[in-house]
Amino acid sequence: MKILDWYILKKFLTTFVFAVLILVSIILVIDFTEKNDDFIQEKVPLAEIIFDYYINLIPFYANMLSPITVFIATVFVTAKLASHTEIVAMLSSGISFRRLLVPYVVGAAFIGVSIFGLIGWVIPNANKKSVAFQVKYVKSPYTYDSRNIHIKIAPDAYVFMESYNNNAHIGYNFALEQIDGTILKSKITSNSVSWDEEAGKWHMDFYTLRTFNGEKETIYKGQDLDTTLNMQPKDFESTYKLEQTLTLPELNSLIAEKKMRGADDIEIYLVEKYERFSYPFAIIILTVIGVIVSARKARGGVGVQIALGFFLAFVFIVFVITSRSLAQVGDIPPHIAAWIPTIVFTGIGFLLYRYIPR
Repeated sequence: MKILDWYILKKFLTTFVFAVLILVSIILVIDFTEKNDDFIQEKVPLAEIIFDYYINLIPFYANMLSPITVFIATVFVTAKLASHTEIVAMLSSGISFRRLLVPYVVGAAFIGVSIFGLIGWVIPNANKKSVAFQVKYVKSPYTYDSRNIHIKIAPDAYVFMESYNNNAHIGYNFALEQIDGTILKSKITSNSVSWDEEAGKWHMDFYTLRTFNGEKETIYKGQDLDTTLNMQPKDFESTYKLEQTLTLPELNSLIAEKKMRGADDIEIYLVEKYERFSYPFAIIILTVIGVIVSARKARGGVGVQIALGFFLAFVFIVFVITSRSLAQVGDIPPHIAAWIPTIVFTGIGFLLYRYIPR
């Protein structure tokens, strides 16, 4: 890294931070305007609004806008250098265009690594508070309305409930089956099962235990049974933005648990996981594309190139949203969907690098 590299890197990073602050501030003002009526209606304390919600919302929006802000920062800095004929002077002095990309790539790599750390650990912990705030004050009360619930709680144990009341923590028409391969070994049934908060166990007032040994069946009816199951009331609580509130280790644990249970909503968590790994690479690709499209002095001035930067960044976000939606409905494998925007824009970057004159 030489003096010229530090000059470009400093301009790039400071512009990026400035763009993030400006865009996040605008979004927070819009968000407050939309939710102000809810805050007044629910009589939310000002301290909670600021420290539990908006302070924790800043990292989320900063990350969400990073493709746009990094692109804008790149285009703005490079277009300014081009308009002042600085890039022409650099290239005329013998610096190759590839060498010119070095400070940008270094800056993008720094941003990418920082973002990976943020979305892996920092932002999910901040989202825990902001999402909890939304559930408490903004969202309508959650009701678990699924019917005929089947859950695999162990390799050989399965739970069935006809319905579940998430407010009273009671499951109705409960059954716990132990199955060895395809052979039913035992089955406990009860009209209801309730969660005992103090004991941390599930309780049945009346139950029937059936055990099977070949063709022989033994039936036992009893009262007051407490049992520990790999199932808790939190499994039936609101999953509103749950994937955004999990750190990377927590996300991996939840995915493993859902795979074991055979859950049908696992795609949303897999997409979230793979997107966290693809995002830093996307930042680097978008930075390189931004340099390529703005390194040439344009007649329309910097405004035209910044507008182009906005357009391409929004196209990238559209790709992210579309591929995520397709993965969640099962049309595309999650690991492929998470990388599609990055792969597509890598191809675009290669074509631009090859054919755009500089």
